[in-house]
Amino acid sequence: MTNPIAAIILAAGMGTRMKSDLHKVLHPIAGRPMLLHLIDNVQALAPERVVVVAGARREQVEAAVTPLGVEVAIQTEQLGTGHAVRQAEAALSGFDGDVLILYGDVPLVSTATMARMIERLHSDGEPSVVVLGFRPADAAAYGRVIADKDSRIAKIVEYKDASADERAVTLCNSGLMAVRSADLFRLLAQVTNDNAAGEYYLTDLAELAVKDGPGAVVVETAADEVAGVNSRAELAAVDASWQAKRRVRAMAEGATLVDPATVWFSFDTQVGRDVLIEPNVFFGPGVSIADGAIIRGFSHIEGATVGTGAEVGPYARLRPGAVLGEKSKVGNFVEVKKAVLGKGAKANHLTYLGDAEIGAGANIGAGTITCNYDGFFKYKTVIGEGAFVGSNSALVAPVTIGAGAIVGAGSTVTKDVEPDALRLVRPEQQTKPGWAKRFRDMMMAKKAGK
Repeated sequence: MTNPIAAIILAAGMGTRMKSDLHKVLHPIAGRPMLLHLIDNVQALAPERVVVVAGARREQVEAAVTPLGVEVAIQTEQLGTGHAVRQAEAALSGFDGDVLILYGDVPLVSTATMARMIERLHSDGEPSVVVLGFRPADAAAYGRVIADKDSRIAKIVEYKDASADERAVTLCNSGLMAVRSADLFRLLAQVTNDNAAGEYYLTDLAELAVKDGPGAVVVETAADEVAGVNSRAELAAVDASWQAKRRVRAMAEGATLVDPATVWFSFDTQVGRDVLIEPNVFFGPGVSIADGAIIRGFSHIEGATVGTGAEVGPYARLRPGAVLGEKSKVGNFVEVKKAVLGKGAKANHLTYLGDAEIGAGANIGAGTITCNYDGFFKYKTVIGEGAFVGSNSALVAPVTIGAGAIVGAGSTVTKDVEPDALRLVRPEQQTKPGWAKRFRDMMMAKKAGK
């Protein structure tokens, strides 16, 4: 592709079926707003300009896309898709190249498919318009693309207006197009609203292009790539489609997923080779899993880095800022937040580690917590290399446990512990021989007397 590229993304719909205060195109797929998935794929083509056409709740859209260098055009009245595209005319003033027309609620169309649409504009007769078509398992009420064997379009017809023969056609219209900039707004100016809905339909561009001379053609893609989101159920279906592909990719890249359907990735999850992921694992944004790591079942991980050969779970929670070094281990019912575990460090069970630095080879006993918050500020706990913290200990930050030190089980540590020292913070054990039997005898006699 040598011509400059621009993209117009339509996102002005009300999205009423979502029943949400959040704009429809900002609902997340794999932890990221669906609109940003689409913009990411567009940006891979290095476009000269990207314009999002917004209407209702446009301030939400502007806040999401302006930091990306994307311009927002406003459609104040909902007068159809053709009218929506015309709102981008000022933003594309002076642009001479190829224009992609996309939909913010059709987020999974790939960069490769967009590239095919652009390339088709410049091959086999150089048509004015390229329409993206698909063949769903159930064509239902989709508009039909009526084309010849060479993919040249005769017309696009809405289902309600189609004849029986036209409804038998399985090639459907996704609504996505590629158009030469020299033709786009010239053709749009000829679109009328002479229809039952009184709207300006973008699909009329194809018929106008046929009458105009160079014509229109269709290229096809898989149905799941152009699945739209208009409801929570459709959002879940598109997310599931994304997840299914991501699981396949993870396994193709060398990870083992014991039960793939129960593993949920985020849009940016990084998984190395020879990683084992057991069932029912959820990855939130910002997770990196190095080669050879093991993620046991029912673990929840977000904003965390898991080192080479490290082990997590089962039933572990890694929160943002958790960093597990090489061959370290976080076991069942352990929560880690903004804490770094050095090489070979272990917290095998029932532990909270927050705002902490834990040295290589240190061992954290069951029931240990770092008391990092006093209700106003967070404080740090530092545990040195090879230190051993006994079970059921409370480390009241800020505090440092020196390298090789031992903290006795059940201790509440409020002061620093020197390297190789033993810290015991508990009362001396006392034994009273026969006391338990005397107590039982007394209580049984009292109970018998009632």
